[in-house]
Amino acid sequence: DVVLMDLQFGASANSGGADATRRIRALDAAPYVLVLTNYDSDGDILGAVEAGASGYLLKDAPPHELITAVRAAAAGESALAPVIATRLMDRMRAPQASMTVRELQVLELVAAGCSNSDIAAELFVSDTTVKSHLAHIFTKLGVSSRTAAVSRARERGILR
Repeated sequence: DVVLMDLQFGASANSGGADATRRIRALDAAPYVLVLTNYDSDGDILGAVEAGASGYLLKDAPPHELITAVRAAAAGESALAPVIATRLMDRMRAPQASMTVRELQVLELVAAGCSNSDIAAELFVSDTTVKSHLAHIFTKLGVSSRTAAVSRARERGILR
């Protein structure tokens, strides 16, 4: 079974398709959820995918694209509109592309278990400079801790 889900529905603008998707996917023998919506912000897309959506299409998708996506979702595969897939890939590449060589060095040392003072000594910089690099890394990866930064960087292929 496949559920077609919009991100906004009902009389209230607070009715959320991402929340409904999360609840549906938590059910025993849960059906796959394919989002079909007009909303295409990065937050909407990532929210739906993180909630467990198998795919994401815009309502202006051609009929053959919708049919293909429903079949893919029914088979347990992912189905993304080409424009959505491109956007997600660009978003995933952006942090690595915009991270400086020094930030990558700091991130690698964090992954190796080094403290801020260890990193400062290794790179011949001050602790304050290390903290500044970490703040930039956290912002670029959308995280708030060293552990989360390493995890996100590994997920995105920035670190091995």
